[in-house]
Amino acid sequence: MSSQRLQKLTPFLVMDVLERAQELSRSGVDIVHLEVGEPDFDAPPCVREAMMRALNEGATHYTHSLGDLRLREAICSWYDRTYGVGITPDRVLVTSGTSPGMLLAFSVLVSRGSEVIMADPHYACYPNFVRYLDGVPVSVPVRESEGFDLSIEAVKNAMTDRTSAIIVNSPSNPTGTLLSAATMCDIGALDVPVVSDEIYHGLVYEGREHSMLEFTDDTFVLNGFSKLFAMTGFRLGYLIAPPRYIRDLQVLQQNFFISANSLVQEAGISVLEEAGDDIARMRRVYDERRRYMIDRLRQMGFAITTEPTGAFYVFVDASRLSADSYALAFDILEKAHVGVTPGIDFGEGGEGFLRFSYANSHENIAEGLDRLERYIGERLAQS
Repeated sequence: MSSQRLQKLTPFLVMDVLERAQELSRSGVDIVHLEVGEPDFDAPPCVREAMMRALNEGATHYTHSLGDLRLREAICSWYDRTYGVGITPDRVLVTSGTSPGMLLAFSVLVSRGSEVIMADPHYACYPNFVRYLDGVPVSVPVRESEGFDLSIEAVKNAMTDRTSAIIVNSPSNPTGTLLSAATMCDIGALDVPVVSDEIYHGLVYEGREHSMLEFTDDTFVLNGFSKLFAMTGFRLGYLIAPPRYIRDLQVLQQNFFISANSLVQEAGISVLEEAGDDIARMRRVYDERRRYMIDRLRQMGFAITTEPTGAFYVFVDASRLSADSYALAFDILEKAHVGVTPGIDFGEGGEGFLRFSYANSHENIAEGLDRLERYIGERLAQS
């Protein structure tokens, strides 16, 4: 029997879709994947070169539990160049992907009964991290008509004496939208630790993203190399935290993970310093796909009143087709052979929506949308 802690967790529904899609693929069905948030690009060449060089030089041993000092210094330089914020390497903890960083951050912030405020819709796994640590997720609805921006008044109304943290995610998964600087400034002034998920930073096509560190030092920044640098399989992330928490985070890291992969850390140093042209190229391609997908979805009758300007997702209200986004996503998969993510995966506020990822080739996106258009036509004709 599972522990009570595990029984609190809910499935990651996009994985349900992906795994069924993989079953169909094994049986010979051609599937177009618009469900997963994984770059289709290869990692920049400097990544492979750095790892091969490190392997040949024998850099295959444990690093410092906080991470290789050179990588932590490179992360600090990146934040200084990008956001004009000064942080020191002793505030950086290198992790094996961003999810372990999230677990560590919530481990020092959440205790039994403490509350963590988050937008709804939100990244699917946030509530499960909080529940796993016996905390209580508190959702604040955000609406497309308001740009999916967090209302500072709604956040204040959700706060209690048990509030231990507020999560912000800009650019957002699933909405692809950015929080305004004014909203982030107001949240930073609330005298509550902020967990800022910045994994999609750098993937912004209109406007400018802001780090929460621009507004408050009382913040836990989650970031990594998976999305911007197309390094999902390398599992490299990092956590920037207030100094008073670092020792506790280090003790957790030492016990649970020891240190991140040494070879991958060498690649992280290289990509932060050398991959500027590769990032610019990938960003241009993503933007082309973004504009194409928005146009095609609008032609199919989806009213996208707030255009996504970051990450690689388009989040659309599909309630005219079905109020049950989970059933709709699987019907699209089985009949049109296109993988999409049900909005309910991202909280009650996402029900009725579907998330489309443009982290796939233009050719595949076009084919997937062609299939979706035929599916919609047939579904509406039968209704």
